[in-house]
Amino acid sequence: MREIWAYRELLGNLVRKELKVKYKNSFLGFLWSLLRPLCLLMIYWLVLGKFLRSNIPNFAFYLFAGLIAWDLFGSTLSAATTSIVSNSGLIKKVYFPREILPLATIGAGLVHFGLQLVVVFSVLVLFGYDFFGPNLLLLPLAVVALVIFLTAMSLFLAAANVYLRDVQHLIEVFLLFWFWLTPIVYPINFAFDVLSRREVFGVSLSSIYMLNPLANVVIGFQRAIYKHLEVVDANGVVVKTLYQASMGTYVTRMVGVILLSSALVWLAQRVFARAQGNFAQEL
Repeated sequence: MREIWAYRELLGNLVRKELKVKYKNSFLGFLWSLLRPLCLLMIYWLVLGKFLRSNIPNFAFYLFAGLIAWDLFGSTLSAATTSIVSNSGLIKKVYFPREILPLATIGAGLVHFGLQLVVVFSVLVLFGYDFFGPNLLLLPLAVVALVIFLTAMSLFLAAANVYLRDVQHLIEVFLLFWFWLTPIVYPINFAFDVLSRREVFGVSLSSIYMLNPLANVVIGFQRAIYKHLEVVDANGVVVKTLYQASMGTYVTRMVGVILLSSALVWLAQRVFARAQGNFAQEL
């Protein structure tokens, strides 16, 4: 950590480079970071809320509450996985802590994430959606849990991809499965209803399902942004939208992910440190 802190200026420069490269030769530049989530939100609201008529009121807001967390995780993890290989020229010429490269992609991802949050909350205010309350305190906790878990996965996969280039392709497939194992598009109560009927070695599948760190992070985002555990639909029917638990349970789950992810970061850094000795020869 001390070495990375000593190279913090380089880290900042690499984050700025990641952002510039993404919008190089683009007329609107950084405005795309605002326009993309705004367009997605409008499409979800129109298609899922108006045409397909989901039984979850304000489904676009529900969906986006989880999607914004997944977008930070999925897009950043894909970029971090190839960060060492795509900067092979820099690695062969200059010494610096190699961990800085995947960390720079996370920094760039957080900038986009911050802009997306601005768009989401601006739209919530514009539509007069009730999201204020103590539920918002869960948001920083969920973000911390997500970033620490993302850091652990990024360090491990960035190092593994140097030795096995199939990792950068496998991660795309893996992320597709992981997306559908996380309650973003469907309500978590639907998954519980199906999985709680089956067991593996005496353990309910719903309990195994909740071992997914991202499932816990996403329900934290949903509770923070969408807020309402139950809502009444247009037909007067009460719909259970979010994970049915107290705020204390949500906090406990976030803290659990933070502790687990911190241990994974320690482990991933050890793996990365042992692997980086041969990076220059492998690249």
